[in-house]
Amino acid sequence: MNKTILIQHAQVLVTMDHGRREIADGAVFIRGKVIEQVGISAELPQTADEVIDARGHVVMPGLINTHHHMFQSLTRAIPAAQNGELFNWLQQLYPIWAHLTPEMLHASTLTAMTELLLSGCTTTSDHLYLYPNGCRLDDSIEAAQRIGMRFHAARGSMSVGESQGGLPPDCLVEDESAILKETQRLIETWHDPAQHAMQRIVVAPCSPFSVSRTLMRESATLARHYGVSLHTHLAESITDIAYSREKFNMTPAQYAEDCGWIGHDVWHAHCVQLDDHGVQLFARSGTGVAHCPCSNMRLASGIAPVRKMIDAGVPVGLGVDGSASNDAGHMLGEVRQAMLLQRVGFGPDAMTARQALEIATLGGAKVLNRDDIGALMPGMSADIVMFRLDGIGFAGALHDPVAALVFCTPPNVACSMINGRVVVRDGRCTTVETGTVIETHQRLARELVAAAGR
Repeated sequence: MNKTILIQHAQVLVTMDHGRREIADGAVFIRGKVIEQVGISAELPQTADEVIDARGHVVMPGLINTHHHMFQSLTRAIPAAQNGELFNWLQQLYPIWAHLTPEMLHASTLTAMTELLLSGCTTTSDHLYLYPNGCRLDDSIEAAQRIGMRFHAARGSMSVGESQGGLPPDCLVEDESAILKETQRLIETWHDPAQHAMQRIVVAPCSPFSVSRTLMRESATLARHYGVSLHTHLAESITDIAYSREKFNMTPAQYAEDCGWIGHDVWHAHCVQLDDHGVQLFARSGTGVAHCPCSNMRLASGIAPVRKMIDAGVPVGLGVDGSASNDAGHMLGEVRQAMLLQRVGFGPDAMTARQALEIATLGGAKVLNRDDIGALMPGMSADIVMFRLDGIGFAGALHDPVAALVFCTPPNVACSMINGRVVVRDGRCTTVETGTVIETHQRLARELVAAAGR
C-alpha cells in the first residue's frame, strides 16, 4: 500500500493553485507520491503513516531550477575568471574543464544537487555540454538518482571549435553525427514521459556560437520525433548579439526561429538582450526563458526584461546557472535576486515577492513543459518544502511571512519532500552525507585545477 504523509498546522501554506490561495493553519495529505488533499488542518484527515508538524513554518511547492551547469561547481571563484564578461570568462575556463573526469562529474552533480536541495529546490535541469575523458551524461543521472532529485538532464554539445570560428577549443568539440547518436541513446535509455516522472532527457546544443546551424535543426527534429524538450543559451550578452549578426545576419531570436527553436517544447537560457521582436515571438509561440539574475550580474551581461516578458505572456522560469558564473546555487536566494534586479532596472513595482516565487514554481514548471509540479493541489506530485520562521533573519518580519521569505536573508529548508519522499529533515539531507560529499568535491576541485597547470 502507498504510504500516507500528513503535513499539518503550517503557519502559512502557499498553494500556488489557480486562486493562489495562502492558507493559515494549512495542511497537505499525501498518498504515495501524489498530493491527495490540501486545506485547513481541521478539515483534513488527522492521522497518517507519518505526521509532520509544520507549526512556525511556511510550507510551499518545491522550487524549480531551469538552468544549471553542475560541473562548474568545481571551478568557483577561479582567480583568472573572476572579472571577465561572458566570452572572456569562458576562454579562461575551457582549458580547465578539458580535464574533467567521470568521477568529477558525478561528484560535482552531488554537490550541486545537495546545495539546491537545502535551498528549497526539488526539480532541476542541468545543461552538460562538454564530455572530455570518457564523461557521459549518465554520470550525472546516476548521481541524481542517488540523491533523489527530480531531474531534467540536458544533453548539451559543442561542435564548432576555434579552428572553425567558434569559441570553444577544438579539444572540447564533438562530431555532430556522434552527438545525435548519443542523444538518441540517452533518450531511449533514460527519458520517462509519464506523469510524475523523476527523470527526463532534454536535447540541448550549447549555444549558437558553439554548434552549427545543421546541428541546431537536426537536434530539433530529433527532439520532436521523441517528444522531448529543447534547450540552449540565447541572447545572453552584447557579444552574443554581435556574433549572431556577424555569422548569421540575424538577431538571436530570428536565428532561433530559422532553426525551428521556438514553441512550448523549447526554453532558452538568459535572453538578457532579447529585443521586442523576440519577446513577441516567444509570447506567440509559448517559447520559454530561464532567467538567471545572479549570473547575469556576475558577468555584467545586463538586466533581462523579465517584467516585459511576463506581461507579454512569455513563460519565464528561474535558474541559478553554473556555479562558476554565479558561484552559488541557492534557489531561494535566486528568487530574491530576481525580484531586486527587476526593481533596479525597471522600478520598485517591477516585481513583487509573490511574483518572484511564482516564477520559481509555476513558471519553472511551464518552462519545463510540466503540469504535475509547481503547485500544491490534489493530483500534483508531492514536492513540498518547509521553511522555519523563528530564525534571527525573520525577526520583525512576520507581518507577512510569505514576502519575508523573499525580502529577508534567504534561509535553508527545514524539511523537503520530493515525490513523496523526505530528502531533507531538520535541515539535513537524508539521502547523502553532506560532509563526505564536500570532502570529495574539494579534493577533486584541487585535482582538476592542478591538471590544467593553474
